[in-house]
Amino acid sequence: MAAKEWRTHNASGKKRVVVTKELPGKRWLEVLTAAGCRVEIGTSTKILSVNQVKAAIGSKCDAVIGQLTEDWSEVLFGALKNAGGKAYSNYAVGYNNVKVPVATKHGIPVGNTPGVLTDTTAEMAVSLTFSAARRVTEADPFMRKGKYKGWLPTLFLGELLTRKTVGVIGAGRIGTAYAKMMVEGFKMDFIYYDLYQNKHLESYIRAYNKFLRSQGEKPVKCVRAKKAEDVLKAADVVSLHPLLDKTTHHLMNKKRLSLMKENAILVNASRGPVIDEAALVAHCKKNPRFKAGLDVFEDEPKMKPGLAQLPNVVIVPHIASATDWTREGMATLAASNVAGILQGYPCWTDMDVLPFLGKKPPRAAPSIVNAKELGLKTK
Repeated sequence: MAAKEWRTHNASGKKRVVVTKELPGKRWLEVLTAAGCRVEIGTSTKILSVNQVKAAIGSKCDAVIGQLTEDWSEVLFGALKNAGGKAYSNYAVGYNNVKVPVATKHGIPVGNTPGVLTDTTAEMAVSLTFSAARRVTEADPFMRKGKYKGWLPTLFLGELLTRKTVGVIGAGRIGTAYAKMMVEGFKMDFIYYDLYQNKHLESYIRAYNKFLRSQGEKPVKCVRAKKAEDVLKAADVVSLHPLLDKTTHHLMNKKRLSLMKENAILVNASRGPVIDEAALVAHCKKNPRFKAGLDVFEDEPKMKPGLAQLPNVVIVPHIASATDWTREGMATLAASNVAGILQGYPCWTDMDVLPFLGKKPPRAAPSIVNAKELGLKTK
């Protein structure tokens, strides 16, 4: 890449760290500077190819902070190892773009940024839910184009969700946060599918029901489904929050989409390939009352043909984590992963990583996903 597409921070630093994209905030740079790092930052807004990242690594590189849009497999981990690299951190909680076993083979710890995206992503899933339910993205351009000529009884009729049923597939941290928001905010019955029982969430809803009864309100139902299909059949809204792997690729295909209610809403703020996007396009064309809200896409940044033209689909450009606090927190965690490894710190084992955002962060690497495989010290 051209030199003008890179800028350097703390040029006198002894350890060279490549960061493939500009990151928000200043704290992350302070973390790396304190660790004695020279930080070279890619300023291009284009997605970098494998060859471009490899060229940036060069012949000497101690660590890299990369993006979910980059293919971190044998070529890049091999290049990083040959350049003397000791750490890589993904600027994301997910790391399906990273071949972790390959990194482990080369002895390179892989970091990610969990714990700061939970509520932010759940809020976006709620936003997509109601934007689709109340047809906001259809009504907004209608108004802006001057088409509104006066109130009509039939104008942009949507779906009322209060006291309906919300479903979640993948009840991890984000799925749990979304469920709480929908159940508490709109008194919705809840059904979920996950490989593991979410005892905390079930207990939480039982406690919420005690409150509802104390106020003379009808309690909500909470059901753990035996299979994903049960959620699809029962729910008025289904939000997808599974990990992306071989078992969840195209989890939502033609057959499963057909199980959902005619006027149901499907939300995806997890990973694009969880949905067979071509099948979704066909389903939405055939069923105009069916709605979807998407933050991620199967071939991101591209969309399958016809998706952009569908009025019953809300589409936003992968912004579920896009709040100042979250994105700056992600940058701090990614930098702390790299700085921690380069300084020989142990790996943090507590799921709560928020102490790393405080004034006196722990002397540890906050989240190294292959720490056990590499036999790294823990704290």
